[in-house]
Amino acid sequence: MSGVAVRNIPRAGAADVEALARFGVATLHEAQGRTGLMKPCMRPIYAGAACCGTAVTVIGHPGDNWMLHVAAELVRPGDVVVMTVSADNGDGMFGELLATSFRARGARGLVIEAGCRDVGELTRMQFPVWSRAVSAKGTVKATVGSVNVPIVCAGVAIHPGDVVAADDDGVVVIPRLRAAEVAAAAAAREKKEQETRRRLAAGELGLDIYGMRDALAKAGLTYLDEPPSET
Repeated sequence: MSGVAVRNIPRAGAADVEALARFGVATLHEAQGRTGLMKPCMRPIYAGAACCGTAVTVIGHPGDNWMLHVAAELVRPGDVVVMTVSADNGDGMFGELLATSFRARGARGLVIEAGCRDVGELTRMQFPVWSRAVSAKGTVKATVGSVNVPIVCAGVAIHPGDVVAADDDGVVVIPRLRAAEVAAAAAAREKKEQETRRRLAAGELGLDIYGMRDALAKAGLTYLDEPPSET
């Protein structure tokens, strides 16, 4: 679908988004069955960047950031803009001026399967961006794409209103209708990890906590008290 900008979309509930925002990307990825993780090429432009919000989706074209300006009109407070392009591209489609506009509209961040620039200023602004490239190369505004339609970004299918969480470990997408379920699973996982962390800090080994010894023996691992003789 091309040439469409959808004004009103169903979004995950605010309470579910805030519940998910308590957890890191790794925990959320595991909690929803190791799904929804974007390709590792999607990296934050500064260390410590983190955000969680509802997706405004964008599809544009290489070297053309026109649809990001359209997205700025449709952003609501708590949204994260997620953009892909119709062919591989690393041009700097997003910078400090668009970030100023996005922030004024309430956007929590941007995930873009293309390039970003003005990294120094964006870092000073603490406006979080995950991109596949950093490039000073500018863009044009010439070809219409779409906003708030289903897209695939960095290998993950995403619908408008889904939840996007991002941090130093990458970007994960939680389907809107699974938001509450995944938040509950993440909370259970974190509680379990707290106990595991306590035991590891006390000196116990993961080999014993996770019951790995029998499996390792069956797989053929043998312990020796000293190195085998050289022949």
